[in-house]
Amino acid sequence: MDLFNKHQTNLLPKDGVVQYFGKVISTENANQFMEALIKNIEWKNDEVVIYGKRIITKRKMAWYGDKAFEYKYSNIIRTALPWTSELLELKATVETISNENYNSCLLNLYHDGNEGMGWHSDDEKDLKKDGAIASLSLGADRKFGFKHKQDKQSLYLTLEHGSLLLMKEQVQSHWLHSLPKTSKVLKPRINLTFRTIV
Repeated sequence: MDLFNKHQTNLLPKDGVVQYFGKVISTENANQFMEALIKNIEWKNDEVVIYGKRIITKRKMAWYGDKAFEYKYSNIIRTALPWTSELLELKATVETISNENYNSCLLNLYHDGNEGMGWHSDDEKDLKKDGAIASLSLGADRKFGFKHKQDKQSLYLTLEHGSLLLMKEQVQSHWLHSLPKTSKVLKPRINLTFRTIV
């Protein structure tokens, strides 16, 4: 079975490319990475500023990179930490499969389905315009959605434990994406988004 045949299909009907590779890491390895990341990553509760009010989220995040990149989103500036050995190993895997290079990784830890992410685009000016963003999922399977900014056309897929999703070209300019909350998911999920800071 060729694990990476799936990636030839673009899931979007227009305005960008989204490719789902399915599981790219065995369940056993994915379990080991999940355990190591929960233990070794410097997790912090994420902060967002909405209408001038600072909100601390239950979801935890971490930011790593080739150097101490500053990355601003939701009006908060974060500084990248040096790569861990696990992150470098995962980065190498993701780069090989996606045929892209990345210099940083934003990690999110969702403790269960009550934590999610609303509709947004990863279009901050610090990011390479129309650059590839590779999203690696570990832990609980979660529903993930895309919605077109103009005509509101939407589509959903399930991101599995050990799977890889790639967003590239004009996706961030034309589409929003989200991780809907659900009371049905009781286990944690870690999402690693490998990206390029300019």
